[in-house]
Amino acid sequence: MKIMIQKNLTYLRKSAKYSQEDVAEKIGVSRQAIAKWESGETLPDIINCIALADLYDVALEDLLHHDESKIGQPIGPKGKHIMGLVTLQERGQVVLPKDTREMFDLKAGDKLIVFTDENPGTAGIALVPAKYMTHLTTMINKNVATDKDDEE
Repeated sequence: MKIMIQKNLTYLRKSAKYSQEDVAEKIGVSRQAIAKWESGETLPDIINCIALADLYDVALEDLLHHDESKIGQPIGPKGKHIMGLVTLQERGQVVLPKDTREMFDLKAGDKLIVFTDENPGTAGIALVPAKYMTHLTTMINKNVATDKDDEE
């Protein structure tokens, strides 16, 4: 397993528009430590890796091992993934990538709720497994019922 932390630290710092001094101050180390980590001269200990992952809002695993040259995209925020491209077929069908189906335990016949945003700048489509929305709706209904009981 190749460690890519030095490239990721440099990319994340520059993307966040931080200087090495800024990062050092935010996590409580010297600027020289940041410079050595980014050059690959030394590696941060686990406590500093966690602090860096939190600072940049990335998964610790991604901070250590994300390889943009293999994945084709820069390191992204924690929990956000680009799982691949899909092609809209003639009748509007979309086949979800296997990794996505496995991540969300989706099987043939599962229902997905389609959310859309047509506003310029934020336009997009989101698919959410209905089983998650059903659970959320149940929780909301229970809270509403509890709130009504508290009012009485």
